[in-house]
Amino acid sequence: MNFDFFRTFFKIGLTNFGGGNVMTHTIKTILVDRRKWLTQEEFADLLVMAQTAPGVQAINLSVFVGYKLKKLSGAVCSTLGVVLPSLLIILLVTLLYNKLKDYAVVASVFNGIRPAIVAIVAIPVFRLADAARIGWTNFWIPIASALLIYIIGVNPIYVLVAAGMGGYLYGLLVKPTE
Repeated sequence: MNFDFFRTFFKIGLTNFGGGNVMTHTIKTILVDRRKWLTQEEFADLLVMAQTAPGVQAINLSVFVGYKLKKLSGAVCSTLGVVLPSLLIILLVTLLYNKLKDYAVVASVFNGIRPAIVAIVAIPVFRLADAARIGWTNFWIPIASALLIYIIGVNPIYVLVAAGMGGYLYGLLVKPTE
């Protein structure tokens, strides 16, 4: 059954793109609906644990599912299965890039990819900013934080502590409008 775990999670890791929620849905479909390894309730409990634990949700879920079904060996096999495809793809791309980076075609391809990568990173940032209620009156806070960390070299922990204290003081002094 451990090889089954590994193979199942390897396929999930290899074929899923789009983040933790997509992979979580795929894990649920395969493990609960198709293979019947877990009940709906068991999966829901494991998902809540995975969401509250620090780290990547899909990996956490893999660990918890593997442990629930086969203890430590199941957790290791399911986790390796879900992580290895990404690791192998990244290694392959890195090796190929290092071997081929001096070719004009490869350099052009990577130059063309850069704007797409900026967009891929920017969209979640804008969504997060919207969810965090960053607007025209307070947009300077994340920009100032980034500048402090990147240009001046301030430790990010100090920025987080200062932001937390500032938010606390703001909450004491100004009544939220909700």
